[in-house]
Amino acid sequence: MIRFENVSVTYDGAARPAVRDVDLEVPEGELVLVVGPSGVGKSTVLGAVSGLVPHFTGGTLHGRVTVAGRDTRTHKPRELADVVGTVGQDPLSHFVTDTVEDELAYGMESLGLPPDVMRRRVEETLDLLGLADLRDRHISTLSGGQQQRVAIGSVLTPHPKVLVLDEPTSALDPAAAEEVLAVLQRLVHDLGTTILMAEHRLERVVQYADQVVLLPGPGERPWMGAPAEVMAVSPVCPPVVELGRLAGWSPLPLSVRDARRGAAPLRERLEGKQPGPDTGAPRPAAPVKRLFGRAKKENTGAPEPVAEARALAVRRDRVQALTRVDLTVSPGETVALMGRNGAGKSTLLSALVGLVAPSSGSVRTGGAVPHRTRPRDLVRKVGLVPQEPRDLLYADTVAAECAAADRDAEAEPGTCRALLAELLPSVADDMHPRDLSEGQRLTLALAVVLTARPPLLLLDEPTRGLDYAAKARLTAILRRLAAEGHAIVMATHDVELAAELAHRVVLLAEGEVIADGPSAEVVVASPAFAPQVAKILAPQPWLTVAQVKEALER
Repeated sequence: MIRFENVSVTYDGAARPAVRDVDLEVPEGELVLVVGPSGVGKSTVLGAVSGLVPHFTGGTLHGRVTVAGRDTRTHKPRELADVVGTVGQDPLSHFVTDTVEDELAYGMESLGLPPDVMRRRVEETLDLLGLADLRDRHISTLSGGQQQRVAIGSVLTPHPKVLVLDEPTSALDPAAAEEVLAVLQRLVHDLGTTILMAEHRLERVVQYADQVVLLPGPGERPWMGAPAEVMAVSPVCPPVVELGRLAGWSPLPLSVRDARRGAAPLRERLEGKQPGPDTGAPRPAAPVKRLFGRAKKENTGAPEPVAEARALAVRRDRVQALTRVDLTVSPGETVALMGRNGAGKSTLLSALVGLVAPSSGSVRTGGAVPHRTRPRDLVRKVGLVPQEPRDLLYADTVAAECAAADRDAEAEPGTCRALLAELLPSVADDMHPRDLSEGQRLTLALAVVLTARPPLLLLDEPTRGLDYAAKARLTAILRRLAAEGHAIVMATHDVELAAELAHRVVLLAEGEVIADGPSAEVVVASPAFAPQVAKILAPQPWLTVAQVKEALER
């Protein structure tokens, strides 16, 4: 169905090809997963299938890519639209209409399908993706995960032979991700749809793949094989595979079910052992190197909370987003906000930073009422890194962005750039923020926010689009900030991040807090939000591979 023949792609002005020597064939009716570290060309490979590379992106494509017999060099994306459906990392960039139902119908209108066919397919897709209750909603009022499902649905309705998906579950909660993956499985098995997908959260998808394409790194030849064979040598792998490597299991398990079948000997080795102190967010073994030079004086009394919400309620566009939420956040505490898409996580962060006003109840941040405080004053109390870090970035270069952050925070010139150099040494001053990888852009936005040294840092889906290495670097940065006394509140669907980093998990459902407690208690008690290691080694209290490794070495 898809054929790559010695394909290399070089973008204008680039010193080397983004990908080179890609030679492989994706059979009809298979789900093929593209994996590799950030920046190795996964999105380029996907774009070459849809014709976006090179017709839209520019650059030079050597070799040949054919889809259902059509050469993508001679067929532009619109000439492939009836056979290839594409969903990128940013669903907002796909939408051309205002409401969910209109968006699902738009692609079929472009192809001139009869109205009765369009109506039937819209209804089928609404049911497939659990969108029936949202059919009349304005797309701008949907949560990020709901928008992702609408974007996937909009390319399903024309019934393409090939689906190209770039990070399709990155914005989805675990239950919604399972629903989408179940739909994709149905398309593959029942309709013979061919799916080529890139996804950093391999713990969600690798067990469903028929084959895996590994892009190892710059200058290395990609290769395709069975998932277990590729995962055995891949530089990126999910916790279940990492645990299998640590325990020496063969063949390597790809799912929690497979791992549990062989986990009895490992449980015996761990019997009687306990995770180290501060479960879920282990303290660094070495002294913390401070991101900010001066340490704050120790306070011998009970610390004042950096944020407090009491019976907080918020309405947004006729939707009751929050209902009587109580939350207190202390200095040095890392809190993970979790729950289904649309549960109110982003709204709670917005209330803490003053972007929305309460309809009832109260919220205070650093002793101030956020929605009544001038932004120039609030920036020293609380900082928010949104789901899309580029929403904070307006300048043409990294240097200009850092200079603007210094001015906005009234900090010494060079403060932001010095902080960025500490967090991300490899970024040049003259780079445009849009040319950075997802992880680099997130780190730049983090440096911009931290320039004002806010006691409270808010993060909305901070690991979206990050590979495992970039996530590990972010985790180390956040752990250092918490050790310095910064409070961190992050809204996340990444259960592995919550297990690794959070002291405390707050679960939201329909705008209400339904659980609030230590990570080890809350996430393990929830089948949907438990990390892979917890599921594999239950009832023992392990959350991460790092905890297991440390216990075995101890």
